[in-house]
Amino acid sequence: MKQIYSKIVMMFLAVLIATTSFITQPLNTQAADLELDAESAILVDAESGKVLFAKNPDMALPPASMTKMMTEYLVLEAIENGEITWETTTQISDYAYGISANPNFSGIGLTQDKGYTVKELYEAMAIFSDNGTTIALAELISGSEGEFVKKMNQKGEEMGLPDFKFVNASGLDNETLGENHPEGTDPNGTNLLSARSLALLAYNLIKDYPHALDISSRIEDDFEGYTVENLNWMLPHEASYLKQFYYEGMDGLKTGYTGLAGYTFTGTAERNGSRLISVVMRTESKSARFVQTAKLLDYGFGQFEETELFAKGFQLEGKETLPVAKGKEDTVEISTNEAFTSPIKKDEEELYSVEYSISKDKLNKEGEVIAPIKKGDKIGTATLDYTGEDDNGYIFNSKTQTVDIVAEQTVEKANWFMLTLGAIGDFFSGIFTSIVDTVKGWFS
Repeated sequence: MKQIYSKIVMMFLAVLIATTSFITQPLNTQAADLELDAESAILVDAESGKVLFAKNPDMALPPASMTKMMTEYLVLEAIENGEITWETTTQISDYAYGISANPNFSGIGLTQDKGYTVKELYEAMAIFSDNGTTIALAELISGSEGEFVKKMNQKGEEMGLPDFKFVNASGLDNETLGENHPEGTDPNGTNLLSARSLALLAYNLIKDYPHALDISSRIEDDFEGYTVENLNWMLPHEASYLKQFYYEGMDGLKTGYTGLAGYTFTGTAERNGSRLISVVMRTESKSARFVQTAKLLDYGFGQFEETELFAKGFQLEGKETLPVAKGKEDTVEISTNEAFTSPIKKDEEELYSVEYSISKDKLNKEGEVIAPIKKGDKIGTATLDYTGEDDNGYIFNSKTQTVDIVAEQTVEKANWFMLTLGAIGDFFSGIFTSIVDTVKGWFS
C-alpha cells in the first residue's frame, strides 16, 4: 500500500489535535527538576561518551524501529568493505514485499520483479522507517534475515553493547512476522536493548559513518514518484503544524513504535561544535517522544559546556619526572599526550583532578624506568577524576576518562664504560656503608 504525502499529512493533523497538551509544557534544565515522561532515558556527549543524564538506562526494553540503527551500521560497513555499493541492485522477496504491503506496518509499498538500488532501500529505511526495504537489505547482505541477525548480535558484542538481543532486522515483534520470523530466533521473541545500549549504538554509527546523518537529516525523499516525509518531527519541516517540534541542530537519528515498545526515539543534535545523543523509551505518544527529547537536549546544552580541563602536556605537580636506570640521564620528564576535554557543569571546574598510574612493566624493582627511552613512549595512563554529585560515568560502562602518559624526551642508554663505573661505585658504596654500619654497631 502506497504511503503518500497527503495521507501522512492527515495522520499528523489528527495526532496534533490529540497531543497539543504535551507541546505547551515548560522545559526544565535543572537535573533535579528534570522529570521525564519516559520509562527509560539517557543523554550522552557524542565526543567523549560522557553520560550527562540517565533514567533507568540499563533496563532492556523493546526498541521498535530504533533497531534499524544496527541494520544501517551493517549496510554501511558492507559498503565500506566493498561487499556491495550504493548502486548494487536487488529484487524484492515475497517476504519483504508482504511486509511492505501490510498497512499495519511502516511501508512505502515495494514492487516485485524490479531491481532496487541499495541507495533507494537504505534511504527508505532511514528516512521513512520502511520495514520491507530493511528486510530486503538484510537478505542482500547475508542471504537471509536469519543470517543477518547473527551479524547484528556479533556486532553488538564487538561494540560492547551492555544489554541487547536482536531477533530481526526491522524492530517488529517476531509474532507479527508469523512464519517469516528469522530462522533460529524465537517465534514470539522481540528485540531488546537498553537506553545505554542504543546510545552506544548511535555513538558508533555516527563516529564510524557520519554520512548516516546526511541521510537521517533529510526532511523528505522521493520514492518511485511519491514524496514521503521524515518521521523525525524535530527536523525543520515546512508544514506549520510541525514547526513547533523543530529543534535547532537536530539531524537524526531514528524513531520507533510498536504496541509493546510504545513511542521511542534516538535523537542527536549539534550546537556550537558540541553534539549530544539522546534516547527516550516508552513515551505516551508520537509528539511526547519529541517533547521529552527536547527536555533532555535543553538540559544538556543549557547546563554543560565543553571545557578543556587539562591541556595536552599536563604534568602532575610533584610527579613531573621519573627516575631512570642505566640511562645517560638520571630522570625523564613525563606528561599527558592528549588534553582532557569534557562537557562540565558551570562552576564545577575545580571538582576535577588528574591521577597517574605508571605501568608496572615499565619499572624495575626500585621504581625506575629502564633506559633506553624514546620521546613519546607510553609510560602509563592519567585518569580524570570528578568529586561532584550525579556522576553517571561514560557510555562505555566506565566511570573515568583516561589518556596516555608519555616520555617528554629521549633518554639513551649509558655506554658500557659508564655503566661499569656506576656498578663499581655502587659496589664500593655498598662496602663503605656496610663498614660504617658495623662500626656503629660496636658503640651502640
